[in-house]
Amino acid sequence: MSVSIRTQDACVDFPVFDAKSRSLKRAVMGSAGGKVMADDNVVVVEALRNITMSLDEGDRVGLVGHNGAGKSTLLRLLSGIYEPTRGTAVVKGRVAPVFDLGVGMDPEISGLENIIIRGLFLGQTRKSMQRKLDDIAEFTELGDYLTMPLRTYSTGMRVRIALGVVTSIDPEILLLDEGIGAVDAEFLRKARKRLQALVERSGILVFASHSNEFLAQLCDTAMWIDHGQVRKEGDIESVVTAYEGPEAGEQVRKVIEKVQAEDDADA
Repeated sequence: MSVSIRTQDACVDFPVFDAKSRSLKRAVMGSAGGKVMADDNVVVVEALRNITMSLDEGDRVGLVGHNGAGKSTLLRLLSGIYEPTRGTAVVKGRVAPVFDLGVGMDPEISGLENIIIRGLFLGQTRKSMQRKLDDIAEFTELGDYLTMPLRTYSTGMRVRIALGVVTSIDPEILLLDEGIGAVDAEFLRKARKRLQALVERSGILVFASHSNEFLAQLCDTAMWIDHGQVRKEGDIESVVTAYEGPEAGEQVRKVIEKVQAEDDADA
């Protein structure tokens, strides 16, 4: 079975019940594009509106947009957490959603034990995670820290574990939401190579982030999500330029050129 994502005019609505205050209704509608249903006590917030996208094996798409624009909701739609209220969303392939770096981790146990637990959370067996433990530990570069409780870790150290696990399990579709900006540039380059290798092994990456630099390093194309709708899609430079302006687009171009030069040097 080929890996693919297909959505057609997909919408996700969130009803807000017993919203009796007209001012509340106006506030909700103004901030999130909601509409009032026939029942005067119900406000429906349109979190996503008419999303149509088509992704196939090897595609790496970045999602840009302000907080509350609908990026995370779209990822949750693609993961199956949300069903479309209207329209369709068909996803073919094993999905690994990475939305919250704290999910599937226990602060009181060691990094090594958390590698196992996070793998179990993503549908792996304990035996398979034990086989991959040395490789993941080496990738994180955390050394003796891996024997210490997770509560002693910085955010960047937790990100290293999360990326190490998710790139070891060969998901066919990887959904990433923010977070990885906490790692340093050199480690991100290493992670990018690993993510690219994962996608090249027959996969799709959808990555939502506020960091244009990380989007440019990890993705080939981009979509601008605004108030639950797709405002623009295409190459990363043109989408970021439309979203943030020419200066941001120029910075993205420079990052892409740097990434290409690094790839050429490694070839």
